[in-house]
Amino acid sequence: MQADFIIIGSGSAGSAMAHRLSEDGRHSVIVVEAGGTDVGPFIQMPGALSYPMNMKRYDWGFQSEPEPHLGGRRLATPRGHVIGGSSSINGMVYVRGHARDYDHWAETGATGWAYADVLPYFKRLENWHDGGHGGDPAWRGTSGPLHVTRGKRDNPLHAAFVEAGKQAGFELTDDYNGEKQEGFGPMEQTVWQGRRWSTANAYLKPALKRENCTLVRGFARRVTFEGNRATGVEIDRGGHVETLFARREVILAASSINTPKILMLSGVGPAAHLGEHGIGLVADRPGVGQNLQDHLELYIQQACTQPITLYSYWNLFGKAFVGAQWLFTKTGVGASNQFESAAFLRSKPGVDYPDIQYHFLPIAVRYDGKAAAEGHGFQAHVGPMRSPSRGSVTLSSSDPKAAPKILFNYMSHEQDWADFRHCIRLTREIFGQAAFEPYRGKEIQPGVSVQSNAELDDFIREHVESAYHPCGSARMGRADDPLAVVDPECRVIGVEGLRVADSSIFPRITNGNLNGPSILVGEKASDHILGRTPLAPENAEPWINPRWRTSDR
Repeated sequence: MQADFIIIGSGSAGSAMAHRLSEDGRHSVIVVEAGGTDVGPFIQMPGALSYPMNMKRYDWGFQSEPEPHLGGRRLATPRGHVIGGSSSINGMVYVRGHARDYDHWAETGATGWAYADVLPYFKRLENWHDGGHGGDPAWRGTSGPLHVTRGKRDNPLHAAFVEAGKQAGFELTDDYNGEKQEGFGPMEQTVWQGRRWSTANAYLKPALKRENCTLVRGFARRVTFEGNRATGVEIDRGGHVETLFARREVILAASSINTPKILMLSGVGPAAHLGEHGIGLVADRPGVGQNLQDHLELYIQQACTQPITLYSYWNLFGKAFVGAQWLFTKTGVGASNQFESAAFLRSKPGVDYPDIQYHFLPIAVRYDGKAAAEGHGFQAHVGPMRSPSRGSVTLSSSDPKAAPKILFNYMSHEQDWADFRHCIRLTREIFGQAAFEPYRGKEIQPGVSVQSNAELDDFIREHVESAYHPCGSARMGRADDPLAVVDPECRVIGVEGLRVADSSIFPRITNGNLNGPSILVGEKASDHILGRTPLAPENAEPWINPRWRTSDR
């Protein structure tokens, strides 16, 4: 088989590129995907979000190496093994990131990726529905493939969370994806008409209806080369190894874990490391697999004195009711991811833009569903946005089927510990406001006995979890940067006919969840691949808090 373009991975960026590269009918596209179908309630029902990321059918099952600063714990690193990739197993939270994230990208070598450059692409990808909650439509897109909606926020705990933020002296925002990210307000989700709106639904399935776009189910082993030019992809399909040929380019969009792995198996990576595994060198790129980043978070849980939380459904009958209601009507509790309120805050004076994110949930339970709820309660997922810790993805073997070694090196800087202590104390302050007085019971986690720095550190070490936002392992930068892997047009430096377009290329992690920025990469990379003039920059200035004093948040 052959095509003009071969895309490895049908995830957030891969599906977007499949759609854009094939939409004018002039180019043929093959999408290689190792996973299976996304049909079924476990993926399509938003309220069932904890299931697919814990199912071998849908998840690659990666784990980190024992993390040295977390007592040797190995943290789960879910990645989608299904059409739609991680957009089919994620929490469906939609966050663009802050304008300053992208300005930083441009300042560090990703020319053409400043906020003014990416804003028109965010507008192109979005089909935004404000749900009557406000926000300025001038900052949003309303005709793109990706439906972005807001939950009903009809549980009174959502209003209490936002009001408590105001009482604690913080800003409010009508739309954190618009002019003003900073503050407390509604959270947005990739849900449409009660269903998960993954990139498989938004982009891939419409593309596959065209004669020039084909999905090939197979396991990508490596990119093939003639000299330093990529010529195709070697795949394992049904136990047989075969090669697909690319007339123009191969594009890696296999995730920040699998993309560097495939690059290294193909001979593109740190020369010494490839030599250790007997892999012939095509291009020495020391940055492949380096610069790995993630967001960590804690669940701060509070008992609720009124029976108004989602715990009412946390039993066999309740789950059956929610499931049946969703199955027949696509409404009810199952039609939302329940992450309906959020906050982006600055931690201290001198911070340019928010560096803490909150997800609020009207139940006290683990996000991954691994621990039972302890009765009626509510919780905030909280974590710093810009940890200085960096990790790596390396090969464990030259066998393509072997999982790579993933070491995030979480909490390797003292700043990480100070930031998380502050997050815990700040959350306690917010939950302690008058707005929560009618609902506030005992503190479930960490518990009132956990107060000193040492006690907080013990709690952090034992309970901090990944927010599942790995990125940065094939970062974008100037062509003369020895640690950059791709240039600002997503071309792999040192070879021809090969690009990377997924969250691997992020120079630095963005504020918030990464599905939106990953789709952005697919959208913008498509124009670079086709040689089109990028969309004209929009020099809209985001809101920046003009004042930040110790006594005036």
